[in-house]
Amino acid sequence: MQPETVLKQRIQSIDVLRGLVMLIMALDHTREFFHIQGMTGDPTDLATTTPFLFFTRWITHYCAPTFVFLSGVSVYLAGLKRTPKEMAAFLIKRGLWLILVELVLLSLAFTLNPLFNVLVMQVIWATGVSMIILGLMIRLPMMVITVTGCILFLGHNLLDYVALPEKGAWALLLKMLFTARGTVIQLNATHFIFCLYAVLPWTGVMFTGYTFGQLYKPGFEAKKRQNYLRLAGLIMIVLFVILRFTNLYGDPSPWKLQRTWVFSLISFLNTSKYPCSLLYLFMTIGPALILLAYLENIQNKFTAVLNTYGSVPFFYYVPHFYIIRTLSVILFFASGYTSKDIVTPNMPFLFRPLNFGYNLPVVYLIWLFIIASLYFPCRWFSAYKKTHKQWWLSYL
Repeated sequence: MQPETVLKQRIQSIDVLRGLVMLIMALDHTREFFHIQGMTGDPTDLATTTPFLFFTRWITHYCAPTFVFLSGVSVYLAGLKRTPKEMAAFLIKRGLWLILVELVLLSLAFTLNPLFNVLVMQVIWATGVSMIILGLMIRLPMMVITVTGCILFLGHNLLDYVALPEKGAWALLLKMLFTARGTVIQLNATHFIFCLYAVLPWTGVMFTGYTFGQLYKPGFEAKKRQNYLRLAGLIMIVLFVILRFTNLYGDPSPWKLQRTWVFSLISFLNTSKYPCSLLYLFMTIGPALILLAYLENIQNKFTAVLNTYGSVPFFYYVPHFYIIRTLSVILFFASGYTSKDIVTPNMPFLFRPLNFGYNLPVVYLIWLFIIASLYFPCRWFSAYKKTHKQWWLSYL
């Protein structure tokens, strides 16, 4: 396959924002495997956390919602180059591919268990299923997709007020679709599925992103688009503050005044990710939309670096887990652990003893090393994708 004579055009602001959240996302994964309390403490537990630890976790909340939202925008833009039938087939196939990657490549990276005793279902799983649902609906009018997205986005917390079944197949289905927050599904005596992401709230995020994709269709005035993005972001932030302050709706965990103003602020910002609440989505997507608007007018060396990562998100995402786990194995043995410490009882992750790890400044240094190690590979693959058109590139 010969390179195309004209480079493929991408929307820089989308890639820059995606690159930013992809880099921040790696911070949370680094914390989980290298922080001394990564497997024993909860950084959002107000009784035990510190402001620095909470911020390290909280800032990464912006990643998954922004990533899934921008995936919806990208689906709309990809659809401009395909027929609805072609787009439906592509989304279904890519969704199935993402689910396979989650269950095989990413579960292996997380656990380092070649027997796959534990399968982990996270954001890539939710993104894949959402793509399949969007693929099945892609030939419907835009208004139907928009309304469906709004119902899921705005209304899924209504289930907080409903007594749902706790046992049986129906209960399991509802958990996987709406309420999963670390749901363990037992396949047999030795194999389990660990479902962290309830699908349909994230489907609402993707459908909303798909609707916003119309702002980027050819001929749409840039200034008008930026105004719409800023206005939508501002509305989300205002609604977040009002609903969170009043504890009326949108999050199952109300905030409370704490012993100091810092911890009161932490309580206010400590919205629910598992499953993602409406206020969690307002808190994260609102600022992301405003930033997306302003990024259209910013071009410098830093945004160029972010653009490199954001233009190849899949190529970055999967290897970064393997780099994290390879480094964790090296430091595992360097710290004096031996083969008898590889397995920790009642823990799905190999090479991760409960008392292994470092303080937060060291975690940040490891994080910087990990993302830096992927810069040149990402730059190479980004250039390759822009100048080639093999069919398999659209799946990476």
